[in-house]
Amino acid sequence: MLNFFRIIADISHLLSIIVLIQTIRKKAQIEGISFKTQTLYAIVYFTRYIDLFMFKKQSFYNLAFKLTFLGTSLYTLHLMKKCNTVNPVSYNDMITKDTFQIRYCVAFAALMALLFHYKFTFTQLSWSFSIWLESICIIPQMFLLQKLRKADAITSHYIFLLGIYRLLYIPNWIWRYVVEERFEKISFFAGILQTIVFSDFFYIYFTRITKGKSFQLPH
Repeated sequence: MLNFFRIIADISHLLSIIVLIQTIRKKAQIEGISFKTQTLYAIVYFTRYIDLFMFKKQSFYNLAFKLTFLGTSLYTLHLMKKCNTVNPVSYNDMITKDTFQIRYCVAFAALMALLFHYKFTFTQLSWSFSIWLESICIIPQMFLLQKLRKADAITSHYIFLLGIYRLLYIPNWIWRYVVEERFEKISFFAGILQTIVFSDFFYIYFTRITKGKSFQLPH
Protein backbone atom coordinates (compact mmCIF):
# COMPACT_ATOMS: atom_id res chain seq x y z
CA MET A 1 0.00 0.00 0.00
CA LEU A 2 1.30 3.44 -0.95
CA ASN A 3 1.65 6.21 1.61
CA PHE A 4 2.95 9.77 1.67
CA PHE A 5 6.42 8.85 2.94
CA ARG A 6 7.02 6.20 0.32
CA ILE A 7 5.84 8.41 -2.55
CA ILE A 8 8.05 11.33 -1.47
CA ALA A 9 10.97 8.94 -0.93
CA ASP A 10 10.60 7.47 -4.42
CA ILE A 11 10.33 10.94 -5.95
CA SER A 12 13.47 12.01 -4.08
CA HIS A 13 15.23 8.90 -5.38
CA LEU A 14 14.14 9.67 -8.93
CA LEU A 15 15.25 13.30 -8.62
CA SER A 16 18.69 12.20 -7.38
CA ILE A 17 19.11 10.09 -10.52
CA ILE A 18 17.96 12.92 -12.78
CA VAL A 19 20.43 15.31 -11.13
CA LEU A 20 23.25 12.80 -11.57
CA ILE A 21 22.48 12.06 -15.23
CA GLN A 22 22.08 15.74 -16.10
CA THR A 23 25.37 16.52 -14.37
CA ILE A 24 27.27 13.90 -16.36
CA ARG A 25 25.61 14.90 -19.65
CA LYS A 26 26.24 18.61 -19.11
CA LYS A 27 29.85 18.33 -17.97
CA ALA A 28 30.86 15.33 -20.09
CA GLN A 29 33.05 14.27 -17.20
CA ILE A 30 32.69 12.34 -13.95
CA GLU A 31 34.64 14.55 -11.57
CA GLY A 32 33.64 13.72 -8.00
CA ILE A 33 31.32 10.85 -9.03
CA SER A 34 32.18 7.29 -7.99
CA PHE A 35 31.88 4.74 -10.79
CA LYS A 36 32.04 2.01 -8.15
CA THR A 37 29.05 3.36 -6.24
CA GLN A 38 27.03 3.48 -9.48
CA THR A 39 28.07 -0.10 -10.26
CA LEU A 40 26.85 -1.21 -6.83
CA TYR A 41 23.50 0.51 -7.38
CA ALA A 42 23.10 -1.33 -10.69
CA ILE A 43 23.73 -4.61 -8.84
CA VAL A 44 21.16 -3.57 -6.21
CA TYR A 45 18.42 -3.00 -8.77
CA PHE A 46 19.07 -6.22 -10.69
CA THR A 47 19.09 -8.37 -7.55
CA ARG A 48 16.07 -6.65 -5.99
CA TYR A 49 13.86 -6.55 -9.06
CA ILE A 50 14.56 -10.08 -10.18
CA ASP A 51 10.79 -10.66 -10.15
CA LEU A 52 10.62 -8.57 -13.35
CA PHE A 53 12.31 -11.41 -15.20
CA MET A 54 9.77 -13.85 -13.79
CA PHE A 55 6.89 -11.79 -15.24
CA LYS A 56 5.05 -11.63 -11.92
CA LYS A 57 1.94 -9.47 -11.82
CA GLN A 58 2.44 -6.15 -10.02
CA SER A 59 1.05 -2.64 -9.83
CA PHE A 60 1.79 -0.06 -12.50
CA TYR A 61 3.50 2.14 -9.88
CA ASN A 62 5.96 -0.59 -8.88
CA LEU A 63 6.56 -1.70 -12.46
CA ALA A 64 7.24 1.85 -13.66
CA PHE A 65 9.72 2.65 -10.91
CA LYS A 66 11.48 -0.72 -11.17
CA LEU A 67 12.01 -0.34 -14.91
CA THR A 68 13.09 3.27 -14.45
CA PHE A 69 15.69 2.46 -11.80
CA LEU A 70 17.01 -0.51 -13.77
CA GLY A 71 17.23 1.47 -16.99
CA THR A 72 18.76 4.61 -15.50
CA SER A 73 21.38 2.61 -13.57
CA LEU A 74 22.64 1.10 -16.84
CA TYR A 75 22.35 4.44 -18.64
CA THR A 76 24.38 6.17 -15.92
CA LEU A 77 27.19 3.62 -16.24
CA HIS A 78 27.05 4.04 -20.04
CA LEU A 79 27.36 7.83 -19.73
CA MET A 80 30.25 7.52 -17.31
CA LYS A 81 32.13 5.13 -19.59
CA LYS A 82 31.41 7.42 -22.54
CA CYS A 83 33.29 10.20 -20.74
CA ASN A 84 36.44 8.16 -21.37
CA THR A 85 36.24 9.00 -25.08
CA VAL A 86 35.12 12.61 -24.59
CA ASN A 87 37.44 13.58 -21.75
CA PRO A 88 39.91 10.72 -21.15
CA VAL A 89 42.29 12.70 -18.92
CA SER A 90 39.55 13.65 -16.43
CA TYR A 91 38.02 10.16 -16.64
CA ASN A 92 41.28 8.37 -15.88
CA ASP A 93 42.02 10.79 -13.05
CA MET A 94 38.71 9.98 -11.36
CA ILE A 95 39.04 6.24 -11.93
CA THR A 96 42.49 6.17 -10.30
CA LYS A 97 41.09 8.02 -7.27
CA ASP A 98 37.99 5.83 -7.02
CA THR A 99 39.90 3.13 -5.16
CA PHE A 100 37.51 1.73 -2.55
CA GLN A 101 37.38 -2.07 -2.75
CA ILE A 102 33.72 -2.83 -3.42
CA ARG A 103 34.21 -6.54 -2.79
CA TYR A 104 33.94 -5.70 0.90
CA CYS A 105 30.51 -4.18 0.32
CA VAL A 106 29.37 -7.21 -1.66
CA ALA A 107 30.75 -9.62 0.96
CA PHE A 108 29.01 -7.71 3.78
CA ALA A 109 25.67 -7.74 1.95
CA ALA A 110 26.00 -11.45 1.13
CA LEU A 111 26.75 -12.30 4.76
CA MET A 112 23.85 -10.20 6.07
CA ALA A 113 21.51 -11.79 3.52
CA LEU A 114 22.49 -15.26 4.74
CA LEU A 115 21.98 -14.23 8.37
CA PHE A 116 18.83 -12.15 7.94
CA HIS A 117 16.15 -13.26 5.48
CA TYR A 118 12.50 -14.29 5.55
CA LYS A 119 12.85 -17.49 3.52
CA PHE A 120 15.88 -19.42 2.36
CA THR A 121 15.00 -19.14 -1.32
CA PHE A 122 16.88 -17.59 -4.22
CA THR A 123 14.46 -14.68 -4.64
CA GLN A 124 14.33 -13.88 -0.91
CA LEU A 125 18.10 -14.10 -0.49
CA SER A 126 18.55 -11.92 -3.57
CA TRP A 127 16.10 -9.35 -2.18
CA SER A 128 17.76 -9.29 1.25
CA PHE A 129 21.19 -8.99 -0.40
CA SER A 130 20.00 -5.95 -2.37
CA ILE A 131 18.61 -4.25 0.75
CA TRP A 132 21.85 -4.63 2.71
CA LEU A 133 24.00 -3.71 -0.28
CA GLU A 134 22.01 -0.53 -0.88
CA SER A 135 22.57 0.50 2.73
CA ILE A 136 26.32 0.82 2.07
CA CYS A 137 26.42 1.60 -1.68
CA ILE A 138 27.34 5.20 -1.00
CA ILE A 139 30.55 4.32 0.87
CA PRO A 140 32.80 4.35 -2.26
CA GLN A 141 31.31 7.77 -3.11
CA MET A 142 32.05 9.08 0.39
CA PHE A 143 35.53 7.57 0.22
CA LEU A 144 36.14 9.43 -3.07
CA LEU A 145 34.92 12.72 -1.58
CA GLN A 146 37.30 12.23 1.35
CA LYS A 147 40.14 11.94 -1.13
CA LEU A 148 39.09 15.01 -3.10
CA ARG A 149 38.29 16.95 0.11
CA LYS A 150 35.42 18.69 -1.68
CA ALA A 151 32.46 18.26 -4.03
CA ASP A 152 30.61 20.64 -6.31
CA ALA A 153 27.09 21.72 -5.39
CA ILE A 154 25.34 19.51 -7.95
CA THR A 155 27.12 16.35 -6.78
CA SER A 156 26.25 17.31 -3.20
CA HIS A 157 22.57 17.75 -4.13
CA TYR A 158 22.58 14.30 -5.74
CA ILE A 159 23.93 12.64 -2.58
CA PHE A 160 21.56 14.66 -0.39
CA LEU A 161 18.48 13.58 -2.38
CA LEU A 162 19.69 9.99 -2.28
CA GLY A 163 20.04 10.20 1.50
CA ILE A 164 16.58 11.73 1.90
CA TYR A 165 15.13 8.86 -0.13
CA ARG A 166 16.44 6.27 2.31
CA LEU A 167 15.74 8.41 5.37
CA LEU A 168 12.05 8.69 4.42
CA TYR A 169 11.74 4.95 4.10
CA ILE A 170 12.11 4.65 7.88
CA PRO A 171 8.84 6.51 8.64
CA ASN A 172 7.35 4.60 5.69
CA TRP A 173 7.94 1.30 7.49
CA ILE A 174 6.72 2.75 10.78
CA TRP A 175 3.53 3.86 9.00
CA ARG A 176 3.08 0.38 7.55
CA TYR A 177 3.52 -1.16 10.97
CA VAL A 178 0.93 1.15 12.55
CA VAL A 179 -1.61 1.11 9.71
CA GLU A 180 -1.05 -2.28 8.09
CA GLU A 181 0.40 -4.10 11.10
CA ARG A 182 3.33 -5.12 8.92
CA PHE A 183 6.93 -4.63 10.00
CA GLU A 184 9.74 -5.10 7.48
CA LYS A 185 12.56 -5.41 9.98
CA ILE A 186 15.27 -6.03 7.37
CA SER A 187 14.40 -2.88 5.40
CA PHE A 188 13.95 -0.87 8.59
CA PHE A 189 17.31 -1.69 10.14
CA ALA A 190 19.15 -1.49 6.82
CA GLY A 191 17.58 1.97 6.39
CA ILE A 192 18.88 3.02 9.80
CA LEU A 193 22.36 1.77 8.85
CA GLN A 194 22.28 3.78 5.63
CA THR A 195 21.09 6.89 7.46
CA ILE A 196 24.05 6.55 9.83
CA VAL A 197 26.39 6.26 6.84
CA PHE A 198 24.89 9.49 5.45
CA SER A 199 24.87 11.35 8.79
CA ASP A 200 28.21 13.17 8.42
CA PHE A 201 27.32 14.22 4.89
CA PHE A 202 23.94 15.59 6.03
CA TYR A 203 25.62 17.68 8.71
CA ILE A 204 28.16 19.20 6.31
CA TYR A 205 25.49 19.72 3.65
CA PHE A 206 23.22 21.71 5.96
CA THR A 207 26.03 23.74 7.53
CA ARG A 208 27.72 24.67 4.25
CA ILE A 209 25.69 24.15 1.07
CA THR A 210 22.48 25.62 2.49
CA LYS A 211 24.45 28.72 3.47
CA GLY A 212 25.86 29.14 0.00
CA LYS A 213 29.37 27.94 0.91
CA SER A 214 31.40 25.39 -1.02
CA PHE A 215 31.21 21.78 0.09
CA GLN A 216 34.52 20.91 1.72
CA LEU A 217 35.16 18.07 4.09
CA PRO A 218 37.00 18.77 7.35
CA HIS A 219 40.63 17.62 7.59
